[in-house]
Amino acid sequence: MVDIVFVEPSGNRVAVNINEGWSLMQGATTGGVDGILGECGGSCACATCHCYVDEDRLGELPAAGESELDMLDNVAAERRPNSRLACQIKATAALAGLVVTLPDTQE
Repeated sequence: MVDIVFVEPSGNRVAVNINEGWSLMQGATTGGVDGILGECGGSCACATCHCYVDEDRLGELPAAGESELDMLDNVAAERRPNSRLACQIKATAALAGLVVTLPDTQE
């Protein structure tokens, strides 16, 4: 299990234990985090799991693939340099304690 901290749009911080190999989107939706819709179920086709990854740890993540970069063009909230899709980030032990902030809107 990997502890990931989600900061909901309200500012509420929710720590979620996510199974290694699961996406952050799967962990957030299973953990009841407010602010991730994941309408496409994690297939990188909707951009409703947009999140902002802690900038200090962004370099620890695998680079975003072409399909993720294309979908980030469709996010409802401001796209930032640390914008990622939670469905494309797999939980690993190396990411323990990562803080992920959710935007005010996904639609």
